[in-house]
Amino acid sequence: MKLGKMKNMITSLLVGGTLCTNALAGETLFSNYVFAVGPAGGDGALWTFSRDNTYSGMTLLNFRVADNGSVVTESTKKAQVLTDTLTAVQDGIFEDELAERRRLPVVYTGSKLGLVMPMFAMDKNDRYLQPAGFYTILDLNNLIENPVEVPTAASDVEKPMQYTMSGFAYDSTSKRLWAARGALGLMVHDVSSKKGATDTTFVLNLKAGALEVFKDNGELDLENNPEVFDVRLHPETGELWLATAKGIWVKSSSGLKNVSKNLKDSRVTGLWMGGSPLQIIAETAYKKDDNVVGGLWRMYGEKASDFAKVDFLDTAGKVQKKDIYDEADYTVGDVAFIGKTAFVLVRAVGGSISGYLKLDSLGAKAWEQDEDGKNQWLYGYETGATDRKSIITSMCAFPISKNRTGLAIATYGNGVSVSADSGATWNVVLNRAKLDNNLGSIRMVPSVITPGDEALVSYKVGRESKITIEVFSYDMRKVRTIVKDAVRNADAVRSTNPKEDFWDGRDDHGKDCTMGVYYIRVKDNHGHIGWGKAMTLGGNFR
Repeated sequence: MKLGKMKNMITSLLVGGTLCTNALAGETLFSNYVFAVGPAGGDGALWTFSRDNTYSGMTLLNFRVADNGSVVTESTKKAQVLTDTLTAVQDGIFEDELAERRRLPVVYTGSKLGLVMPMFAMDKNDRYLQPAGFYTILDLNNLIENPVEVPTAASDVEKPMQYTMSGFAYDSTSKRLWAARGALGLMVHDVSSKKGATDTTFVLNLKAGALEVFKDNGELDLENNPEVFDVRLHPETGELWLATAKGIWVKSSSGLKNVSKNLKDSRVTGLWMGGSPLQIIAETAYKKDDNVVGGLWRMYGEKASDFAKVDFLDTAGKVQKKDIYDEADYTVGDVAFIGKTAFVLVRAVGGSISGYLKLDSLGAKAWEQDEDGKNQWLYGYETGATDRKSIITSMCAFPISKNRTGLAIATYGNGVSVSADSGATWNVVLNRAKLDNNLGSIRMVPSVITPGDEALVSYKVGRESKITIEVFSYDMRKVRTIVKDAVRNADAVRSTNPKEDFWDGRDDHGKDCTMGVYYIRVKDNHGHIGWGKAMTLGGNFR
């Protein structure tokens, strides 16, 4: 097998394939590899979408807030999607550099359509890179596939992902679901008629300044009909806002107009609205040579007349002169609003860095300055949002109780984190594979990694112990000591310390271990020993 083809196969497996999570019987979530979170309508109810093995599934979680403010998981129910050749997450989500294709758009529409997510089919290389329509999830018995026809003109587009659905908005008054379809403009899924739903595709005509119906035999003209990357309904006026390759356009009763002079000709890849006072956040991104040039923009409050770049402030409140957003190569995954604060989930292009920015009326303020004088704006593992270093893939706000809004974040490998106090404290929800006391069973999560990733060593001890964890090669040569005589408490579920008890695929000298199976020995000071097993794909696959 050629190296390139083998890399593609392994990448596919790592996103949702057979190598990742077979050791995890789904006890809480469908899988710990969660790609989307979204409201489910009721207080404390949250939808999560995961991919496990070669299948995809939804989990409905129900929470309550305890008297001490912590989040308690009340119940959990799961269901697999209907067809294993369809899924809601495309296989290039960690590879693609374009902002609009690195997020999984989710919208909750109420009782009519429920939760809405995109749908992808396999291409000729058996990768989920073919836009196929969208899912509507009313409940676990109604995970509905909605295939969407592709106009013949789409054959002129270089890659199918150029017309993926990258944004949704639902108008509950007219019972219309709007979907941004990139090169194919804008689609409306009309469910107002008792005779059944109808789909209509529109394109933005720059010359006419209007939305026009795109006929199946029509021709694409991306100069006059720019790509549409996102769509929102203004929460106060009900106007339809479009993020396009030629600025931000608003459709109202008086017609269609470009509303931002500062972003008039910009490639606007995302729009988010919410909070009190209202914040409207926009993202711009385009490729220039081998670089991605990005910007984070905002209109804050009623007095704002146009979009301005978001200010980044150091810990003393001083505005930074550099464009931190572009310099860090961020792209926005989601935005959640609670009161005056916008929680902006971002990921770095071409890397595993992820976290969220907190925007208030002044901008994004650094929460820490390290010893080297570097400001830290991203909230994540270091601030307790996750208990392991993992990629954050999605974020949402949802009603966690009658008078309180919760935050939820989805992670690739570490389940879901939920907060009832605007991110001050977090509770992590994971599949807890059954473990026996006194190191009776050891689980590596995930069981396959590339060097630099983290395989958590999961174990349980019946009483307080001093734990030593070591890694051995197939010929039982010791290559790594992870911890030595580290104190671990007895726990009813898991005694692991996620911040220390993991293997990153490297030896004691920091070198990548070669591809192969390795054995992990966990022993305590009471004479108990347990063994686990993990595979590293070696340094060539980083």
